[in-house]
Amino acid sequence: MARFIALLLIGPWLIVLGWLYWLYVRRRAANSISAGFDVGVLIVSAIATVACTAIGYEAALGHGGAIWKQVAAALGAYAGFNLVILFGLLWHWRARCARGS
Repeated sequence: MARFIALLLIGPWLIVLGWLYWLYVRRRAANSISAGFDVGVLIVSAIATVACTAIGYEAALGHGGAIWKQVAAALGAYAGFNLVILFGLLWHWRARCARGS
């Protein structure tokens, strides 16, 4: 359970980023992508966040003290979340460019 303490620290920021993603893509929802896709992106990003938190915690070798395990877990969570959100944004931008052409 100690590996998920990092989620308590970075979780609120990830919630804000997820909310901003939702607001951005739903205001530009004139394209053919449904809200279900965006819900799926947010769910997959949450799963990726938890998985990358565990991987980051285990990947830290502990050099420099125990705090670095939490730092690596938080960085892993941030990276996993943002990769999935970036995929969703790129998918929206691709659909908008294809529709505009």
